[in-house]
Amino acid sequence: MTQFRPCIDLHDGQVKQIVGGSLNDEGAKTNFVSDRDATYYADLYQQHKLVGGHVISLGGGNQEQAMAVLGTWPGGMQYGGGVNADNALAYIEAGASHVIVTSWLFENGQFSWTRLAQLKERVGKSRLILDLSCRQRNNSWFIATNRWQTITNTEVNPDTLQRLAQYCDEFLIHSADVEGLQAGIDAPLVKLLGEHCNIAVTYAGGARSLADLQQVHTLSQGKVDLTIGSALDIFGGTGITLEQCIEWNQAHP
Repeated sequence: MTQFRPCIDLHDGQVKQIVGGSLNDEGAKTNFVSDRDATYYADLYQQHKLVGGHVISLGGGNQEQAMAVLGTWPGGMQYGGGVNADNALAYIEAGASHVIVTSWLFENGQFSWTRLAQLKERVGKSRLILDLSCRQRNNSWFIATNRWQTITNTEVNPDTLQRLAQYCDEFLIHSADVEGLQAGIDAPLVKLLGEHCNIAVTYAGGARSLADLQQVHTLSQGKVDLTIGSALDIFGGTGITLEQCIEWNQAHP
C-alpha cells in the first residue's frame, strides 16, 4: 500500500524546500527555509514512527547537520548526497539505514556498472538505494545528475528498472521538472514505476495535497510511496498537514 515517506533536504547547512530544477552553483529558488535544525525533523519523524524517510545533502556545507540527523535516529533514515564507495560505510556507521547514490555511478557521463557492483559489494544490496531522479525529454525520462542539472543518456524505462533492481533494496525517484512546484505529480512516470518496479520505490515531485497520495496509490496499484515536501505544513506549506499524512499511513498499512 502506498505510504507517505518523510524527507529532510539540506542546502547550505539549513533545512530547505527548493524548486528542484533551479538548483545550481549560484543557489536555488527556495520555497522554504526552516528556523529549526535538522534534528528537530528527525525527532518529529521518529516520534510518529514515520520510517523510510531520507535526508539529502544538496551541495556542500551540510555534513554537520546530516550527521546529527543520523545520530539522532540511528537506523531511522536514509542518507544521500555525495555518496561513493569510499564513504558509504561511514554513513551507515553514523546511523543511516541505507545510502542513496546517483552521480558517482556515472563516469565521464556514462553509467558505470563496475562502480555499481563495487558499491553493492561494499555496503550490501539491502543497504543500497539508487536515486534515479530524472528529467523528461521527448516523452521519455532520463537520469539527471549533478543536482539534476546534467541529463544523462540513461533512460528510466522498464529494462533499466529491472536491471538496476538486482543491485539495490529500493529506488528513490524525484521528477526534477516538477519538484517543488506544487503543481501536481508526474502521473505517467508514477504509472511506469508501478508497472515495472519489483522492489520498493519512493517518488517525489509536485505533490500538493492528500489527493496526490490517493492518485499515486491508484496509478501504481499501491506499489509506489510518496514524499511530500513544499506543500507540507511543517515546511511552510498549506496543501497538506503532517497529521493527514500520518493518518493516511495508519489507514493504509
